[in-house]
Amino acid sequence: MIKIAVDAMGGDYAPKEQVEGAMLAIENIDDIEITLYGDIDEVSKYLTNSNRIKVVPTTGVIGMGEKDPIRAIRSNRDSSMAKALSSVKSKENDAIVCSGATQALIAGAHILVGRIKKMKRTAIAPLIPNIHGGTTILLDAGGNIEIKPEFMVQQAYFAVVYAQEVLGIKKPKVGLLNIGTEKGKGRELDKEVALLFEENPNINFYGNVEPKEILDPPCEILISDGFTMNIAMKTIEGTAIGLSKMLKQEVKKGFFGKIGAFLSKKNLINFKNRLSPEEIGGAMIYGLNGVVVKAQGSSKKTGFYNGIRQAANIVRKDVLTKVTAIIENDIQ
Repeated sequence: MIKIAVDAMGGDYAPKEQVEGAMLAIENIDDIEITLYGDIDEVSKYLTNSNRIKVVPTTGVIGMGEKDPIRAIRSNRDSSMAKALSSVKSKENDAIVCSGATQALIAGAHILVGRIKKMKRTAIAPLIPNIHGGTTILLDAGGNIEIKPEFMVQQAYFAVVYAQEVLGIKKPKVGLLNIGTEKGKGRELDKEVALLFEENPNINFYGNVEPKEILDPPCEILISDGFTMNIAMKTIEGTAIGLSKMLKQEVKKGFFGKIGAFLSKKNLINFKNRLSPEEIGGAMIYGLNGVVVKAQGSSKKTGFYNGIRQAANIVRKDVLTKVTAIIENDIQ
């Protein structure tokens, strides 16, 4: 059995959606067991099926607006997030899914789970939908504002293995997000990274990719520093929300618009679902000694279920062992 820890108290709608998402996962995934970490009285309000689910009581929650995440983790070892992370370190669980504060989760993962040996920097790697019906890996989505080129090579290794094992892509292409497609474009960082990627036999480097191609990419993996990619990702999210609102406004105008809206209701729902992070589940934090999946803070039960499904698949495919082998044998 694959054992998944769930921080039941982290997120905007905890613990209701976490508990319901866990029960949904148990219904649909046969080879998992789930441990919910949280306030036992609050969790019990929503836990109507404890088949392959147990609860570990905790006292304290790391808040979504925590200004000093390192201190919060160190002084709150009995919190739901800290206990769930510690269970991955001790091998009681194979993975954790958490929709709590991102920076606190990253800090806690570094302190309580630790990095893979020789892995210099972790990275947050969300999946976003593309127009071809698949998903694209984006990294780093905010873990490292500044980074060295050789560290980005390690992050690319992780993304390549993830794409091969979890997404089923035999030879995934890696693109470097840049201001132009021409060789030699961008900052010194971008030029150095491009050169390292070109020379590396473990990376199938496509070349530079402009931001306008993110939803219709010529590659399966897009990489940049955390500052650049975070802005790009949030711009996409904001644009998707804005376009959805404008579309609703337009289809509701006038009599024929309302008829059109009624007739295309199913298509509009499908459009919304394709852009929803709920359908993907979460972003894996690359580079850790355990599987850590960060679900959206606003995740509902479907999003949490998909986060658990994603975490189980990463464990099932033994992604960490395969990445570690590449990093250990890296000649750089």
